Amino acid sequence: MRVYKKPFVIAEIGCNHMGDMNIAKDMIETAAHFCKVDAVKFQKRCPKELLTEEQYNSPHPNPQNAYGETYGAHREFLEFDADQHKQLKMWCEEAGIIYSTSVWDLTSAKEITELAPQFIKIPSACNTNYQMLQWLCENYKGEIQLSFGMTTRAEEEQIVSLFERFNRAKDLVLYNCTSGYPVPFKDVCLLEITRMIDQYGGRVKSIGFSGHHLGIAVDIAAYTLGAEYIERHYTLDRTWKGTDHAASLEPDGIRKLVRNLNGTFEALTFKTEEILPIEMEQRDKLKYSNR
Repeated sequence: MRVYKKPFVIAEIGCNHMGDMNIAKDMIETAAHFCKVDAVKFQKRCPKELLTEEQYNSPHPNPQNAYGETYGAHREFLEFDADQHKQLKMWCEEAGIIYSTSVWDLTSAKEITELAPQFIKIPSACNTNYQMLQWLCENYKGEIQLSFGMTTRAEEEQIVSLFERFNRAKDLVLYNCTSGYPVPFKDVCLLEITRMIDQYGGRVKSIGFSGHHLGIAVDIAAYTLGAEYIERHYTLDRTWKGTDHAASLEPDGIRKLVRNLNGTFEALTFKTEEILPIEMEQRDKLKYSNR
């Protein structure tokens, strides 16, 4: 019998702050006080380490979303340095919300580890950077969350086995994810959650769902299927410039998501008695009697 835990909701700010610390602070405070999520998540990259020279110097593939003349300049513009991430973490603590970051390369993993966040996320694009995974297993003591977008079954097993070799699998949260922006419903593939629970549920800490779809109905289904962590991209305005805004939820969407998930958590119980107290008055008034 499945016992449902209260859902843990993460609003992924990512780079939707558009390189502006004031916007980032506003997003933190809105997520904490209006949306009432459990955590916000940023991203940390070292573009010159992550990208080849050709990628760095090439134009952005979608010029209308570019913040620089080259893709490298675009990525640098959106990047916060380690001191800025330290400030972001302080703002989160002041707002009473958990700070976290996705790390895209080894340098970024080392920089964020210095801040000792409660958890670090490995994005789908980097989950086969085994050098980085091993370094985190050996040097970072917190929870590690990892998405399975764009990942073969063989790669999944290799990733989980690596964490087991370093006795860190019980600190690992795996996310069902389809890497697209936005993802049509037919490609969300929610039943992968059930497969992941069957295959990895006894080996790792938990299973989550990272959604890039539209709306919030799918997330309720994901939680009901057993995903204890729900992660959604978050923006203050879906019309802002950038590739992720269109696949993000605005504050009212995140707020409703949290409300609906918590309501679902309350509802996922058995009756404590055959006739609940709330039903007794209606039974006395409405129930057919054979007398």
